[in-house]
Formats: sequence, structure tokens, C-alpha cells
Amino acid sequence: MASPIGVLVLAATPIGQAADAPPRLAAELAGADVIAAEDTRRLARLAGELGVDVKGRVTSYFEGNEAARTPRLVERLLAGDRVVLATDAGMPSVSDPGYRLVAAAVAAGVPVTVVPGPSAVLAALAVSGLPVDRFCFEGFLPRKAGERARRLAGLADEERTLVFFEAPHRTATALAAMAEAFGPARPAAVCRELTKTHEEVRRGGLGELADWAAGGVRGEVTVVVSGAVVSPPVAADPGSLRAAVAAEEGRGTSRKDAIRAVASRAGLPKRTVYDAVHGVGEDA
Repeated sequence: MASPIGVLVLAATPIGQAADAPPRLAAELAGADVIAAEDTRRLARLAGELGVDVKGRVTSYFEGNEAARTPRLVERLLAGDRVVLATDAGMPSVSDPGYRLVAAAVAAGVPVTVVPGPSAVLAALAVSGLPVDRFCFEGFLPRKAGERARRLAGLADEERTLVFFEAPHRTATALAAMAEAFGPARPAAVCRELTKTHEEVRRGGLGELADWAAGGVRGEVTVVVSGAVVSPPVAADPGSLRAAVAAEEGRGTSRKDAIRAVASRAGLPKRTVYDAVHGVGEDA
């Protein structure tokens, strides 16, 4: 008779306060045969805060070793073990280790379940004050300036609300790059240290937030950016072009950027829009 197959449990962990842990988390940690932890010391601290006596085997599972550890964990699952995957904060697989193990478990026919709980993505989205009906998660931006600029350029016309993770020491640079790609007036929110003692949410245009972040940012950071507003096509007559530029400026866009945006929407050279705004070539 074949031995029963195990189960892979994806366990969400608190992003700040241990009290935010879902009740099932303690039970899963206590009953696991194996716990794959992104940081074993943080797991031990969390277990202590939850009053859990961990009896199963604890093994590290992080970006540097997940390729090697995944086959071994699948073997344990196929042997009937209950394997709990717990990353440092939030949901495994969401900008954390996990996807590789989930994919391997699914391919091996192993059941995968989840302990739902805290998520920095959803927490930041909810408190941002920006539209939440449609959104997309973009994770961390590339570190290199050129790659970052190309990624943001590809998102400039995205209508859904955008959610990013960012390191504190790169937050100012990321916000400045977003202001350049999306326009300084695009509404956004910087959510720092969510659920922790020094939780802070700063809201404003990307340019304003970039200036604020230039003074230094500390802690875990999630950035939420409003999606692009799709404007209707613009007629090519001078009056319509002037009105469209004025509308862009009314949203806080600089005249230079407003002219560029209107020219793109109208399918005209920037010079044509510039001349219309300044009355060049019109009868006195």
C-alpha cells in the first residue's frame, strides 16, 4: 500500500506585529514535520512570540539555496510530510521565496494549501486612498537606471493602480524615476513600516514625494501609484490644442510635459502644439 502523500502549506507571517498572525499559523508551525524558513532565527523569534513549541525539522530556504533545497523538500512531501513554508514577512512567493517550491510540488502532484494572512501589498493598497478596483503588483524595480527607466516607460500608460516594493535607500531614486516617467503630478502614496510602531503613509504627487524622500527614508517601503488617466483624442485645431494643454497644466503637469503629452495624443509634432499654445502664426 502506497504511503500517503504530504501537503505543502504556504504560511503568511506578520509584516509587523506578531499579534497580526492568523490563528492557524501557530497550529501549522506546531504540527509541521518540516518548516522551510527564509530566516531560521526570525522564525524562532516568531514562534516564541506566538508561544509555539516547534517540534518539526527547521531548514533554511532562501534565494541563495532554494534551487538546491527544492528537490529535497519535494522528496519529503512525497514521503508524506507536512511541509510549512514561512518567509520573513507576508505571503511566500510574493517577492519572497516560494514560487519554485510551489511549482515543483504541483508538478509532483502534491497538494498545496495556504494560511492566508498579512500582506504588505494589500495593506498599502487599502490605506493609500487610491483606486483599488483594479491594480497590479510590480515588485521591486531594477537597480540599474537604464533598466528602471525602461520598465517605468512601459508602465506609463497602465490604467490600473500600481504597487511597488522598494528598499529604503533606493526610495528617493525610484520616486524621482517615477516622476520622470509618469509625470510629477501623478498621485501616489509611500507606505512605510506598515503595522509597526512608526507606521507612516505619505500621500501626494510623485514629484512632491520624491523631494520628501530625498531627505532619507527608513524601514520597509511600499509605493502605491495611481494608474494613468486615459484622455480622449485631441482635435488638431489651435483652440482644442490650447484647451488640452491647459487641462494638463491644471493637473499639475509642467507646460513642457503638457505639450509633449498633447502632441502624442493628437499625433502632431510638439512644435505644432507649442505654436498653438503661444499663438504663433495666428492673425493678430
